[in-house]
Amino acid sequence: MEESVKVLLINSVCGVGSTGKICQDLYWALKKRGHDCKIAWGRKKGGTVPDVDTIRIGTQVDCYLHALSTRLFDNSGFCSKRATEEFIEKVRTYDPDVIHLHNIHGYYINIRVLFNYLKSCKKKIVWTLHDCWSFTGHCVHMDFVGCQKWKTQCFQCPQKSDYPRSLFFDRSYKNYREKKELFTGIENLHIVTPSFWLEGLVKESFLKDYPVTVVHNGIDPTVFHQTASTIRKDYGLEGKKIVLGVAYQWTARKGYQDMLKLAEQLPEEHYKVVLIGVSQKQIKELPKNILGIPRVDGKDLNKWYSAADVFVNPTYEEAFGMVNVEAQLCGIPVISYKTGGCPETKIAEDCYFVEKGDVQSLVLLVKQIGERISSIRVAGESKLLPSNSETIGVRSYQFAEKKKSAPDLAHQKGEWGGYQDMLRHIVFLYLDNLRGG
Repeated sequence: MEESVKVLLINSVCGVGSTGKICQDLYWALKKRGHDCKIAWGRKKGGTVPDVDTIRIGTQVDCYLHALSTRLFDNSGFCSKRATEEFIEKVRTYDPDVIHLHNIHGYYINIRVLFNYLKSCKKKIVWTLHDCWSFTGHCVHMDFVGCQKWKTQCFQCPQKSDYPRSLFFDRSYKNYREKKELFTGIENLHIVTPSFWLEGLVKESFLKDYPVTVVHNGIDPTVFHQTASTIRKDYGLEGKKIVLGVAYQWTARKGYQDMLKLAEQLPEEHYKVVLIGVSQKQIKELPKNILGIPRVDGKDLNKWYSAADVFVNPTYEEAFGMVNVEAQLCGIPVISYKTGGCPETKIAEDCYFVEKGDVQSLVLLVKQIGERISSIRVAGESKLLPSNSETIGVRSYQFAEKKKSAPDLAHQKGEWGGYQDMLRHIVFLYLDNLRGG
């Protein structure tokens, strides 16, 4: 029987967004295995399960003040001092065996107070990095602008006006030095990244001395799988080949302009580009050959994936690329830019990667897939890919890196898919760290 573990998860959100859902899933995976767990959050809580045991860090007013200070002084992560001090007292009372950090940016926690505690508490610490904020002086990603300053010393940040946005001051030089001082030299800290790409960046950063384990983000095949959908009828898309794009927010970094260019070069009588996650302002501005849909989630998103003929992800910055996996689990071909961890998301044959900005290759591949779809429909078939989500899930994540002390996580068909493996791998990582101490 497993040794019981008391785990505190810390993240900006709980039950909403990709990281919030990952934390909630880890919470229930731990509870089901007999462990004790709490989720500490500061910005937003959601989800359909109301009885998750949580700790609120500060208030919404604290978040607003933190964001305001960031806009003025570029000091994201260095506000909310009192709220964090009160939170640390609650952590002392709970007295967890393992503290699992996720996103510690998001205008809710003071990293100086937090890491001064972590350096002295003698706890086992797991830190899952979902982006690059932990080793830069400001930004969460640097791919879009090709900046390399984070390797030595940030200064004159070219992305000062991007999240976490600063209107006036550039504090990237000081932020970098203070993060380096705070985030290094911690005993019993183990870093987890969702991709080998991000692991490579960590090993070039000032976090390079910590052990790193790659655990690809898992997708729950009970949520994302090929299913019957009335989407085509509901939106008048019968007879069209649906080219789908999904983003939490459509910006230049997510390839918004590239999707517009793609739509321009596809015959309108045969294709319809659908963008999910666009704002109301964008919906009003979209050309008529593009259908804009506000952000949807869960079952509704699954229906769109299942109805689509091809999924296109022209992202310029991505730590992993979960939407690529979601689409493949729903049985549609995927075309993605060769960005960040995206090449690690291939779990089916019909998944293709092209260089960033190569819209012509996107057009060519979409048309080739469109021609194959026409042939398949003539033959009376419905999909290019197998619909067995269990099979795809089992193929999903072959963890190429396993620590010597980690248990064997070899996949066995019908037992653990990629999603469950992600949860189990993290749980065993907790146990390994405890045994190692």
